[in-house]
Amino acid sequence: MSIWNRISEALSALTSGESLASVFEKLRTPPERSVAFAIAVIALGAKMAKADGQVTRDEVTAFREVFQIARDDEAGAARVFNLARQDVAGFEDYAKRIKAMFGDQNDTLCDLMEGLFHIAVADGVYHPNEDTFLERVAEIFGLSEQSFAALRSRFVPDAKPDPYAVLGVSPDAPMDEIRKVWRRMVRENHPDRMIARGVPKEAIKLAEKRMVDINRAWEEISQRG
Repeated sequence: MSIWNRISEALSALTSGESLASVFEKLRTPPERSVAFAIAVIALGAKMAKADGQVTRDEVTAFREVFQIARDDEAGAARVFNLARQDVAGFEDYAKRIKAMFGDQNDTLCDLMEGLFHIAVADGVYHPNEDTFLERVAEIFGLSEQSFAALRSRFVPDAKPDPYAVLGVSPDAPMDEIRKVWRRMVRENHPDRMIARGVPKEAIKLAEKRMVDINRAWEEISQRG
């Protein structure tokens, strides 16, 4: 069964009256965690896209880019979008259930936030309401202000990303320490690591931009040193 059919089943349960808590309880263990991850991006992304007053074609396309939807799965993906739009649960409820499911696995929660940022900036504008939305989700997830700032600096098109913010290090940190952080981030963002922490293989494209940003930040910092 494709991931889209599994996602459709879970969202159908929600729209037919099954509680959010019950649905997410069923998705706690692999391989269903990948379904939970996808639902989180779909549901939160759909609600966030409306935060600026409209859902644009660019934002829907951005979601398709994140999940690399195959032609055979397009009908299933469209059904998922329609089901997500019908769900009346608030985004904070979703965010809290997702946090409970993944606990202290901040890497997975950061993966999810990246998908949301990708959707938010797809139309070339980062709306203040989207920023407020994402900041609140990050707060519910328990992500630090530094982590949120690092994500924002990589995606928001209002300024050139600060390489130190991208790596989450201080400009005053020793070069050896920064190098260690860079190497650790490269290891942690290997596709196998992402799949192991519940990111569906359909969403591994998230890592491509991240690796580019991480390596570019290191290159810029090392040239300064």
